[in-house]
Amino acid sequence: MPSIIDALKEDDVLMITTDHGSDPTTPGTDHTREFIPILIHGRNLGTPNNIGVRKTFADIGTSIAEYLNLDQVLCGKSFLKDISK
Repeated sequence: MPSIIDALKEDDVLMITTDHGSDPTTPGTDHTREFIPILIHGRNLGTPNNIGVRKTFADIGTSIAEYLNLDQVLCGKSFLKDISK
């Protein structure tokens, strides 16, 4: 992680997330977790903040679209204001 963070430019944002994952106490390999983690890092972002439980994965895409100033045709709600300075 340090080498990835060191390689980030001033306005880069790194988002790390996963799919739903599997509960190791549940038999089988189907997705058995309701929530996903997301870690967000950027030199121009504000202080660490909990963005809370989101309603949809689409929030990630919508936040990225807003950060890149793209037309937002996605159904999610951006959390960019919650992580920006």
